[in-house]
Amino acid sequence: MKKHLIVIAGPTGIGKTNLAVNLAKYYQTEIISCDSRQFYKEMRIGTAVPTKSELEEVKHHFIHNLSIKDEYTVGKFEKDALTTIEALHQKNNVVIMVGGSGLYIDAVCKGLDDFPKTQQEVRTSLNERLIHEGIKSLEQELILRDPDYHKIVDKSNPHRIIRALEVCLSSGKPYSSFRNKQKKIRAFNTVKITLNRDREMLYQRINRRVNQMMEEGLLEEARALYKFKDLNALQTVGYKELFAYLEGERSLENAVDEIKKNTRRYAKRQMTWFRRDPETVFFNPDDETDIKKYLQEQIKD
Repeated sequence: MKKHLIVIAGPTGIGKTNLAVNLAKYYQTEIISCDSRQFYKEMRIGTAVPTKSELEEVKHHFIHNLSIKDEYTVGKFEKDALTTIEALHQKNNVVIMVGGSGLYIDAVCKGLDDFPKTQQEVRTSLNERLIHEGIKSLEQELILRDPDYHKIVDKSNPHRIIRALEVCLSSGKPYSSFRNKQKKIRAFNTVKITLNRDREMLYQRINRRVNQMMEEGLLEEARALYKFKDLNALQTVGYKELFAYLEGERSLENAVDEIKKNTRRYAKRQMTWFRRDPETVFFNPDDETDIKKYLQEQIKD
């Protein structure tokens, strides 16, 4: 019997989790989480992990499986996810993968690109610049060296920007010139859908979710994690802004407004990434009947 991987992608706050749970129950299968922020067990509120009831309804993989102190790469995720998918396909011909991390989705579906070797001294220099000059300085250099990748990179993640510059400076070529060279053959058929909504409605959902996170104790969570603020896992929206508040750099009201603004910007960059994928089909998450009909047409044993 042919094996299938259904990929549910889309920006943050769009409604991916609810659809994934419904589809997993429909196909009586399990879910692979492909959200790199949700790997870390210490980051519960700020990463909008599935609720306790959703996790009980359907088994999820790669949710709170790591500590913020762990070193974890997209290459390691590719291997781990493929191993898990293979095991799940022994029990069910369909597996659901859901998330908003485009790079991690591509790693599983297409394989990682082969990048040139980089120089350790270049990485060290870039990390020192991050400390002394800030991420904006690195971002400006990325604009000059690789404007195409700058358009889609997660600008709130200094690790991604440093990695791209590391390749640019070591090779003398744009980071994007090494991407998407050759798709690797997988042992399963991939069906991709990307969720999208009216932009104003999506932004309203994002704003409401940030308010809910604050009510659930995001500030207290950030305060507990403040001593680890320099770890790569915490260089992300929702925590950085509150760290700035805790350091007295902005008011709490301003920090919350910044979380909303930066989350909206992140969602916009996510959609830019997904729109570049010719293999995906777009749906409104409320159109579940149409989604199921499309999937049934694509999944034929």
